[in-house]
Parts: sequence; structure tokens; C-alpha cells
Amino acid sequence: MIAILDYGVGNLFSLQSSFAAVGADVKVTKDKDEIKKADKLILPGVGAFEDAAAKLKESGLDEVLKNEAKKGKPVMGICLGMQLLFDKSFEYGEHEGLGLIKGEIRPITDVIPKELKVPHIGWNALHFGKNKHPLFKYLKEGDFAYFVHSYYGADCDESVIATAEYGAELTAAVADKNVCGCQFHPEKSGEVGLKILKAFCEMEADLV
Repeated sequence: MIAILDYGVGNLFSLQSSFAAVGADVKVTKDKDEIKKADKLILPGVGAFEDAAAKLKESGLDEVLKNEAKKGKPVMGICLGMQLLFDKSFEYGEHEGLGLIKGEIRPITDVIPKELKVPHIGWNALHFGKNKHPLFKYLKEGDFAYFVHSYYGADCDESVIATAEYGAELTAAVADKNVCGCQFHPEKSGEVGLKILKAFCEMEADLV
């Protein structure tokens, strides 16, 4: 069973529908015991980093997630959920993340041309580099995914598994062993997104 963590932030039921569409046994839950019993975990998120991090901590699910990740359970963060996996964020101040991915979350205005709109909203091609991660095994170079974000993963070169171009090369996805994350929204990315969710469903802890 795949557990989508319900801590009061995120596109929970859209994600649930997308996983169901690829045949996954999936459940939206805030129950710690159910989360511990799950085979894989999804950390969703939309909105501001500070607010989401506070809600995750208040729910007590932050420690559950970190403990399960340390045991080797596959974890995927989506959009803000990916950003929460990092060490810290500089979104309206400095805020501590979960520390599961080394790096920081910084404004895309630091690196993109001033004439480009923020937030970055729209479809962008994914670039995988030489060694395609198992999360993208069903995709081809240049497949498009849907982004909505004003901040990006920085200082995380060792963990980057996909990038997207928006006036600069931005982090599109990261992974460190069993923990991975997508800055874009698979559940809003049509067939490409469903292929990513399918690949995540097929991952084993020792293959991630």
C-alpha cells in the first residue's frame, strides 16, 4: 500500500486518483500506524514552506516520515513536498527542512532572467543526463511535465536526477537512495506523470 501523508497541505485526492489510475493500492491518511505499515510514502505539498513545515511538525508526521525513510522505505515528495525534503529553505526567511536531501531551497529569481514571470507556471521538458534514474524508466529525454513554483532546489548537484530549463537550468527532480522528489506535479502532467507514478510503484527499497 502507498500512503499519501495528510497533514493539511496538498493536492491529496488528485494524487490519489492518479495513483489509482495506474493500479496502485493507495490511501490518504494521517494515521501513524497506517503510515508505518505502508510500503511506500508520498509527501505532497502546495503553498508556503514555513506553513507546511509547521503543519507537518504539529502532526508528528515529520518524525514518522524521517524514521521510515531511514529504514529504507521508498519516499517521494511532490512540489512543495520535494522542497520539504531538503535541509532548509530561504522562502521568506530561513526554515528548517527534513534533511533527507542535502541542499537548500532558494528563489528562482536568483538565477533566472528578470523578464521571466514568477512563479514559473507551465509545461517544460525534462532532461535526465547520462544515467536515467529508475523513476524515469518509462520516459524519454524531453518529455514534458507541469510546473508551478517560485523556488528551486540549490546546492544539491549530487542528488539531481532531472532538470528543466526556464531561463536557467533548474532542479526538476532529486533522489538520494530511497528518497526522491519531483518539483513538478506528476498528477497534473498527463501520461508522462502517470508513467512516473507507475515507476515509483515498481521501485524496491534497494533499487532506489
